[in-house]
Amino acid sequence: MNTLSSLNQTIISCTKCPRLVAFREKVAVEKRRMYRGEEYWGRPVPGWGDPKARVYIVGLAPAAHGGNRTGRVFTGDSAGDFLFGALYRAGFANQPTSRARGDGLQLRDVYIGAAARCAPPDNKPLPSEFANCFPYLEREFEFLPNVRVLIGLGAIGFNAILKLLAAHRIVLPRPLPKFGHNAVYRIANYSVIGTYHPSRQNTNTGRLTAPMFDRTFQMARQELANDG
Repeated sequence: MNTLSSLNQTIISCTKCPRLVAFREKVAVEKRRMYRGEEYWGRPVPGWGDPKARVYIVGLAPAAHGGNRTGRVFTGDSAGDFLFGALYRAGFANQPTSRARGDGLQLRDVYIGAAARCAPPDNKPLPSEFANCFPYLEREFEFLPNVRVLIGLGAIGFNAILKLLAAHRIVLPRPLPKFGHNAVYRIANYSVIGTYHPSRQNTNTGRLTAPMFDRTFQMARQELANDG
């Protein structure tokens, strides 16, 4: 795992969590009816984006019929459309949709990872599964030397970022930062932003609206400008 590319290959071949292996492969065989004609990825999903990124987004895990189907995180589902729509409007992406690998989508100054790399049952990885995946997050962060703004999608993504910084000997403030939508914390040389996850549960209920999400990435732009 000496490069980002080799790390991604290691992630793709991971079989550390039997429960997740069984679930992701079962979903890939059974498929959702509307995707019956497609070949599912059915493996762990690596991070992706701009290797020179100054913004690092940490999500929860691939969706069973999104990233687990397409092989690219936040690709092929409504959460991805919501996320990439916001990134496009903020100038971080060249198009507002993410349908499949090879769809022409490019990220600018952004890299996206996840706290867990396999689609979990009920979107709920176990603590032991998060622990198994955490070294991948650590290494990914190390291969992104220009990162200055970290955005946690949901409390799990936000707390994974805090754990990530602590693992790299960065002293966290006391009391510890608490997750909140568009809460910003400046920790050492980094800005950490929390935001509601763009899941249907949040976007369909109005808990997270497009203007609220746009504000998240406007704040990221502001933090980058302040960093010089």
